[in-house]
Amino acid sequence: MRDRTASLLDLLICRIPGLSGDERLKLADRFRNEEDFLRLSKNDVESLLGRQLGNTRVKFRRSGSWEMDSLRIQAEKDAEFCFKLGIHMVSLREETYPPLLRESFDPPVLLFYRGFLPDPERPLAAVVGTRKPSAAAASRAYELGRELGEAGISVVSGLALGIDSLAHRGNIDGKVPTVAVLGSSPDMIYPSSNRDLARRILETGGLILSEYLPGTGPRRWTFPARNRIISALARGLVLVEAPEKSGALISAQLAVDQGRDLWVDAVGISSPRGAGTARLAEEGAKVISSAEDILREWNMPVSGRIAGMETGAFGPKIQKKQKPGANLALSLAEYLEIKA
Repeated sequence: MRDRTASLLDLLICRIPGLSGDERLKLADRFRNEEDFLRLSKNDVESLLGRQLGNTRVKFRRSGSWEMDSLRIQAEKDAEFCFKLGIHMVSLREETYPPLLRESFDPPVLLFYRGFLPDPERPLAAVVGTRKPSAAAASRAYELGRELGEAGISVVSGLALGIDSLAHRGNIDGKVPTVAVLGSSPDMIYPSSNRDLARRILETGGLILSEYLPGTGPRRWTFPARNRIISALARGLVLVEAPEKSGALISAQLAVDQGRDLWVDAVGISSPRGAGTARLAEEGAKVISSAEDILREWNMPVSGRIAGMETGAFGPKIQKKQKPGANLALSLAEYLEIKA
């Protein structure tokens, strides 16, 4: 109950439409409880933000004070909904907020998640790429996720079809928890065909993370916004395969802007679907051919699991044993449109 009450202010701020991320941060930094926030007048808020609020759905009384009853009711419903579904919340003000994300540009005021937050002392590797990979790139994404997992490194990606899903599956089969960042709220798994994968992520101690309030479905603009979180959480990002106009290129550029390592996979460079990957290599991105290249650059052991990683990067030890290659076969069949 205490955690839900502590997050109510953040839920109220997130429920006000039309505010930028910086404006939400400004309000979150200014106040420590919802009571003080609810006493504000419209003029007070405009003065704090340095602009007029314009056409907002939040109504005001004639006296100029907030008419926040309906907004507070909705925020309380959000908290109750999260509690019932096991969706946790972590505020930017809390110590458990992922530190690399906190230090990035435009960090969300509030994160919603199911599962376990990653150990901040353990590096994450982002693996991204096209939703329609070639057979070689699909195989490579899975193997890269598995190899990183066997080295004790969790993959962070976007749970999308194609490269994302395969990297998650490989990471799970590599016996570490994997991190999925959504362009929808944690209760709205997208695409719906990945619900089983989302369930496996949670069953194996992983994380499903989002900045979106409960009940928020995917929108075109939520995916580029989601990408900044993927790249910010990771120490480095691998682009496996991407055509020239792929959204994965946004993640690559964000990784550079955030000071993260950037690699492109050799498979994606030679692929007919990898024009974007090839361009990044021409512009100076480092080319890798296996997870060993990443481990060497990070001065980590190349063979065997990292000491102390028997319980994974975070969360409980994975108990279930998966048949090697089983998920890869299923995924390849899906992308190659082969019916078993």
